[in-house]
Amino acid sequence: MANAPREDSRTAAGLRSFALLLFVAGVVGISAELLLLGHYEGLEQWIPIVLMALSLVTLSARRVQGGSGLRLFQATMVLFVLSGGVGTWLHYQGNAEFEKEMYPSLSGVDLFWQSLTGATPALAPGAMVELGLLGLAYTYRHPKLG
Repeated sequence: MANAPREDSRTAAGLRSFALLLFVAGVVGISAELLLLGHYEGLEQWIPIVLMALSLVTLSARRVQGGSGLRLFQATMVLFVLSGGVGTWLHYQGNAEFEKEMYPSLSGVDLFWQSLTGATPALAPGAMVELGLLGLAYTYRHPKLG
C-alpha cells in the first residue's frame, strides 16, 4: 500500500497527458475545419479561431510560467465554454431567421426543429464547450497549481 500514492500520481499524470493530447488534437482539427469552411467572414466567426490559437499560446506559456500560465489557460477554457454557448445561440438564431424568411407561417416545434437542422450546424459550437471542459479537466488538481 505504500506505493498507492505514487501509482495514483502516475495515473493522474497519464490521464492529464492524454487529456492534453485530445485537447490539442481537437483544437488543431477544428481550427483546420473552420478555416477550410471559410468561418472567418465576420468578427463573431473569428472568435473560435482566435480562442483556439490563444489556447495553444497559453499552453506554451505554461511551460515557461508554470502556475500563472495554467491560470491563463484556465481562463481561456472558460472563454471556450462561453463562446460555445454563444455560438450555438448564433447558429440557431441564423437558421431560425432564414426559416422564417423562407416559410413565414412556420412556428413552434416545427420552427425549432427546422432551425436545429438548418444549413448552419446549430450544435457544432458545442465542440468549443467540450474542448473547454476537456482543457479544464487537464488543469484539475494540476501539480503546478499548488
